[in-house]
Amino acid sequence: MFHRFRSMPATAMAAVLGCALMATAATPAVAREKQKKEDTAQGPKLSPSKGFMPIAQKMDETLKKKDAAGLQAAVTEGQSAATSNDDKYFLGFYTLQLGVLTKDQALQAQGLDTALESGVVPATDAAVYNFFSGQFAYQAKDYAKAAQRLEAAHAAGSTEAALPDVLLDSYVKSGQVDKGVAFAKDTITKALAAGQRPSEQMFVIPARALQEANRNDEMFDMLALRVQAYPNPQTWNQTLRLLLGTTSGNKAMSLDVFRLMRATGSLLNRNEVAEYAALATEGALPGEAVSVIRDSKQSGIVKASDSQLNDMLKTQTERAGDEESTLDAYAKKPSTLSNPKVAGATGDALIGYGHYAQAIPLYQAAASAGGADKETWTYRLAVAQALSGDTAAAKAGFGQITGAYKLLSRFWVAKLDAVPAAPAAAAPAAPAQPTTGG
Repeated sequence: MFHRFRSMPATAMAAVLGCALMATAATPAVAREKQKKEDTAQGPKLSPSKGFMPIAQKMDETLKKKDAAGLQAAVTEGQSAATSNDDKYFLGFYTLQLGVLTKDQALQAQGLDTALESGVVPATDAAVYNFFSGQFAYQAKDYAKAAQRLEAAHAAGSTEAALPDVLLDSYVKSGQVDKGVAFAKDTITKALAAGQRPSEQMFVIPARALQEANRNDEMFDMLALRVQAYPNPQTWNQTLRLLLGTTSGNKAMSLDVFRLMRATGSLLNRNEVAEYAALATEGALPGEAVSVIRDSKQSGIVKASDSQLNDMLKTQTERAGDEESTLDAYAKKPSTLSNPKVAGATGDALIGYGHYAQAIPLYQAAASAGGADKETWTYRLAVAQALSGDTAAAKAGFGQITGAYKLLSRFWVAKLDAVPAAPAAAAPAAPAQPTTGG
């Protein structure tokens, strides 16, 4: 008598189904469910209907014999005979076993669906049933169904490592972008609070979707979270190059983006160095132009034989003259501090030479005078504080920015709040980046 049914333990199901899963580019290798105490417990009481009882016995007997043909015949017979929810669960379970026995993924998916739709899947198996059903739906590009199943697996406490990324991608690909973004942010927040690093897909998938929807402010918020969690030069470079695309025509702000590139070690190619040095030159900051070229030659980004940058280096070195040695004294003069434009420009010059602490009172003087340039000087004051090591003051300053520099301030805060870099050997492969538009 089928008065009690012992379901396949979740760990065994995961191991068997895992072998049948096809690898997908967006799906990491399937991690196995952790061993649960329930694995050894008796399953729920299930009673096939009177008419379904003989078929259930056939399915059980043929499965024990690993008789695929016999099990197929019994399953086919059961499809028209299953009337109660318990019948449908039995039919689903044995259809799943037939799929495992014959390595037929379509049958496995059908069995999981039939069992889940019966409404009597044991609570201890709900996570694994829903997870693999969601995986199969995802691979079949039925993203709405995948999202539904994976959401149920998540709610049931699934610990599959692949689940968050695949659920997120399913949300996005089924048109549920807002739901995907909310899920990503919640997952990221919880992971960082627990001292863990979310997968990069948790940032990139919603960022790409937001970009495609022309929701660029939200995209940059997501990318700021990404560089906070993955503060490596390549990620910073990709992100700040996107940010540079928004500063076209604003040379002062472009220069500030390059300064953040330099501060994050993400000046990675010769053309970036050349554009940075050219902006510094146009801004009458020869010391900064000289410094960035020299540092880039020393790191190997710029070749020693680069005639264009060598000529710029020579010209700007001559232009700078003894400026560095005289700046500190000039910065302290009352006439310098009392003129906002002169104070701010002197602060810029000091920053170019790496004299961050000395630039702070000059920017304070320039910002306190108000006027059209107040936000620029407030922003650069916060940068000087950050570079001099006064993180609290810097974050307070960045928090005051509400205008054009708000986005750049957001990335500076991300730098200050960055999670310590993981060892190189443990770093995950870089996922695709939202397009830069050229």
